[in-house]
Amino acid sequence: PIYPIIEPILEWRLLTKLASTYVDALLHLADPATDRVHTQYNQRAVITGRLSSSDPNLQNIPTRTELGKRIRRAFIPGSDGQVLLCADYSQIELRILAHLSGDEGLRDAFASDRDIHTATAARVFGLPESSVDPSLRNRAKMVNYGLAYGMNAFGLASRLDIAPEEAQEIMDAYFASFPTIAEYLERQVARAAAEGFTETILGRRRYIPELQASNPRVRDLGRRMALNAPIQGSAADVFKVGMLRVARTIAAEAPSCRMLLTVHDELVFEVPAADVEPAGALVRREMEAAWELAVPLRADLGWGPNWAEAAPAGH
Repeated sequence: PIYPIIEPILEWRLLTKLASTYVDALLHLADPATDRVHTQYNQRAVITGRLSSSDPNLQNIPTRTELGKRIRRAFIPGSDGQVLLCADYSQIELRILAHLSGDEGLRDAFASDRDIHTATAARVFGLPESSVDPSLRNRAKMVNYGLAYGMNAFGLASRLDIAPEEAQEIMDAYFASFPTIAEYLERQVARAAAEGFTETILGRRRYIPELQASNPRVRDLGRRMALNAPIQGSAADVFKVGMLRVARTIAAEAPSCRMLLTVHDELVFEVPAADVEPAGALVRREMEAAWELAVPLRADLGWGPNWAEAAPAGH
């Protein structure tokens, strides 16, 4: 690099943030009576309906980097002989999109348990799935997940570090390949503009006055909200129903399994190592039966001596 000092400065900033936000702070937040870190869950803080965590926020513990995983290794069960069990919904937003839109391509991919991003890339770029390389799969993945957040071509360009024109071509090819999804999204925006709100699959409404704003930037924000709210909100509905089903079932059938955390689409438990497989089977059964969609729900499981090692494969 032209300025060698830049790399160590960035590394220092990263390490300083990790140390101050997590390593030092969490040690001081442990309750002396229980020797545990206790978080506060907020029912109404997130507009989509998901639970948020504060004091401390245990939903933002890093996971993607090796340094983040080292911090997650510090989270362990409360007693000897226990392991942490993690159950994570697989691609729940895309399954919700397949259900709401009625798109047969997405539904077929989920029904046959194929890799959804590879299947999407094959369809968009006109290739057999065996010819889809990691780069094309990643592009399809960015589009798939971006739809759940109302992403436009500029957002895709930023994520993939490509020109906006190229990103628009990818999105145009996507919607040409999945016309039912394009029709559903347009229908959602039109309905929200006419009625003033969107609804989740459980009937929760989100009012979007921004769609009536005179400022085009505000209207565009409202459009993204109208695209995002039914998908994200319905995923939150399904997750909460699944969490309630799991809580009832383990109380009745696996009382040694204790629910500790909810993190986005994941539930974390501590359970005696000898009981982890039957407890995991119960958790998976109840999560996958949370709501009847047009495609199957899938919960992936993992367990281990700490939070990092308990992550399900691929998560």
